[in-house]
Amino acid sequence: MDGTVLVADDDRTIRTVLTQALTRAGCKVHATSSLTTLMRWVGEGKGDVVISDVMMPDGNGLEMLPKIAQDRPGLPVIVISAQNTIMTAIQAAEAEAYDYLPKPFDLPDLMKRTARALEQRQRSPSSQPKTEEKERPDELPLVGRTAGMQALYRLVARVMNTDLPVLIAGESGTGKSLIAKAIHDFSDRRNLPFIAVSAGDLQDLEGPARVLARSKGGTILFDEIADIDGEVQARIVRMMDGPQDMLPRFMATSQTDLNRAMEDGDLRQDLFYRLTGATINVPALRERVDDIPLLVEHFLHRAEREGAMRRYLAEDALEMMRTYSWPGNVRQLENAIRRLVLTARTDEISRVEVESVLGNQPETEPLMGGASDTEKLSGSVARHLRRYFDLHGNMLPPPGLYTRILKEVEMPLIEIALEATGGNQAKCADLLGINRNTLRKKITDLDIRVTRRRKLM
Repeated sequence: MDGTVLVADDDRTIRTVLTQALTRAGCKVHATSSLTTLMRWVGEGKGDVVISDVMMPDGNGLEMLPKIAQDRPGLPVIVISAQNTIMTAIQAAEAEAYDYLPKPFDLPDLMKRTARALEQRQRSPSSQPKTEEKERPDELPLVGRTAGMQALYRLVARVMNTDLPVLIAGESGTGKSLIAKAIHDFSDRRNLPFIAVSAGDLQDLEGPARVLARSKGGTILFDEIADIDGEVQARIVRMMDGPQDMLPRFMATSQTDLNRAMEDGDLRQDLFYRLTGATINVPALRERVDDIPLLVEHFLHRAEREGAMRRYLAEDALEMMRTYSWPGNVRQLENAIRRLVLTARTDEISRVEVESVLGNQPETEPLMGGASDTEKLSGSVARHLRRYFDLHGNMLPPPGLYTRILKEVEMPLIEIALEATGGNQAKCADLLGINRNTLRKKITDLDIRVTRRRKLM
């Protein structure tokens, strides 16, 4: 890579890692913990690419993007952020950031994006249009920092201001309609109607005309498109092929496999291809269990804002929620939290109270502990895993078992090794036989607290 990169982040470790990696790649790097310094560098004409955090001690990085675009048209800005809602991705897209990555980011991925930004800058340093500031709600009920949700946020941000039809696929309760509404509310059509249409709205011959008249060029959402019969599907095709003047944007949701529905004759082929301008796949809650604590906190805070008592979950109660399969996805979780807030006997919601709400579905048993002194580790693991599978009866455990089991083993292993080495990460990495950077990443990912103390060995 060839060029100068400006790095702004209040985390000294991140500044150091990025400076070293970019310098090794051939770049010149200026790094700072201050937005004021960053803006001075930009104003002085320094830098070919900017990498900036959002929350800085002296301001918000996103709020600086219009000023950067005004002072230095075409200067690519890559936004990195530890914030975990869709708002960051949307605001970054609206402020015309070159790219957005959530923390913790993958360093090779960030390096590739930086290289592309430098190449684009050198090839076409053209100006960008100014972003018009518009009023926005503070948050949307789409919460998650897992890789799947962050990819979803970026896709939503990319498609929201296009006219492409959008198909949103996912299980019941995953939030498909919320995503459709978010795309509309943050698009150029936000001041026009958003119409959710059912099969009943289109049953008679005049139905499509009435729906189009109501939409006034806004957005039309067909809910569960595969459940609509063939005759009505034909009317939808004709609606989408109508005159382009004031034609609304079309979106659809589905919890069934539309390719299979098309093969089975339940979905018209011409409708399928018209709706799949962009496809957004919404992950099931069991596929993003690391987002469950965030969602729980979100719903507890919402209940408190609505006048309920402040509640929090006991640690073992939260762990039970993490290991539950959630067949009803986020909607089921929200309803469970609402009920727990109303029925909990104390401020702390106990595991017993969670069990009473979720029913008798088995949950993950602790992996370690309870073995005899002579039992080998592999035998203890096998015993617990067999019991775990047996508890699920004829059902398979939730997907993602491999990662969950490894995390159960990794966390105590790293915690005990850190304790044994007095919190010295270099010695701990040597003891474990892993790279020091790998150890640091695992400490961050597993949220392990490191304290310096007397060595045990």
